[in-house]
Amino acid sequence: MDFTKTVKDVHPSLHGANSENSTNISDSTLEGLTQTILKLKAEKRTRVSKLQEIAEKLHKLWNLMESTEQERRPFAQVAAVFESTEEEITSPSILSLETIQETEEEVERLTKQKSSRMKELVLKKRIELEDICQDAHIEPDVSTAPEKIIALIDSGLVDPCELLSSIETQIAKAKEESLTRKDIMEKIDRWLSACDEETWLEEYNQDNSRYSAGRGAHINLKRAEKARILVQKIPSMIDNLIAKTFVWEDERNIPFLYDGARLVAILEEQKLRRVQKEEDKRRYRDQKKLQTLLLKEKELIFGSKPSPKKMSSFNRRTSSHHPNGNGAGFMTPAPRRVSAGSATPELLTPRSYSGRYNNYFKENRRLTAAPLNFSTASKEDSMSSFASISGSEPDSPLLLH
Repeated sequence: MDFTKTVKDVHPSLHGANSENSTNISDSTLEGLTQTILKLKAEKRTRVSKLQEIAEKLHKLWNLMESTEQERRPFAQVAAVFESTEEEITSPSILSLETIQETEEEVERLTKQKSSRMKELVLKKRIELEDICQDAHIEPDVSTAPEKIIALIDSGLVDPCELLSSIETQIAKAKEESLTRKDIMEKIDRWLSACDEETWLEEYNQDNSRYSAGRGAHINLKRAEKARILVQKIPSMIDNLIAKTFVWEDERNIPFLYDGARLVAILEEQKLRRVQKEEDKRRYRDQKKLQTLLLKEKELIFGSKPSPKKMSSFNRRTSSHHPNGNGAGFMTPAPRRVSAGSATPELLTPRSYSGRYNNYFKENRRLTAAPLNFSTASKEDSMSSFASISGSEPDSPLLLH
């Protein structure tokens, strides 16, 4: 406010006093100054209250719109009025009518901008809530689900600011609950990590090349040793988790939910599965031992069957002893040559003893295609044939006779 104008309104001689013009110090002048001071103090209180109210709206809009520091800088002093007392407000022109008007215009501009961006802001807050709940494995409130938020904002039945305030309350509640669940969640993470190592160890034990001298084999061996020790601790981990969860539930009189399901029920189910799994392993080992005993008894009764490895080594020894197939070995004899006018070569060639079953069945079909019927031949034909063959030989007994 202009000081000169203010004192002139009380008395003109109060400003610009010099030796030529005396200053009026009458009781009425002093009373006028006192009343002016009281009016200024009342005006100050009014402006402070009004500016604090505007600054509060400005703060909310800044936080809502996530305004940058550059956008907030022009009204930084005005924003400081919100948390200051009347005595602390001493900055020049901070309570001027121009400053108040400019602040009101900024609030109005942000309010208009807020209306167009409210849906985006509410959804962004909802995503923040879901992230917090996901880390803590808590189910978020379904009343502020994204599809419901969009429908309410589009219908205009609910103020977006109320929705935003509700989500912020849910965020604060989720953060608080996440802190109370921290100890149990850490134990759950260690238990799940041990289960992962157990799965890896089962796959590792089924790998036939795990003891090979390949790259990284020693690393896997060390990991397997640690995994076996860790797997042995899983039952005690589950028992400790159940005890901790019961204590948490008794303190708050609510169930400890993990992704919507009660954690104690999940752990009890895992205990039953582990017992069933161990029972299946024990039954498999017993069955395998029984099969081994039955096989040994069968070998004692009927004798053991030579392994394919021994048979192949025996065949190699025999073939090396008779390289050309001559002698008393087990090599297939070479087929005899026949003349062009003799019998059919296929009938004189012995069957192949190799493993080619197709050739074997083809040879068998040739033999059976035109069967020889010796029963229809007469006795005389047989004798005459024998006589002609025998008589043609030089040393035949018939000729000598």
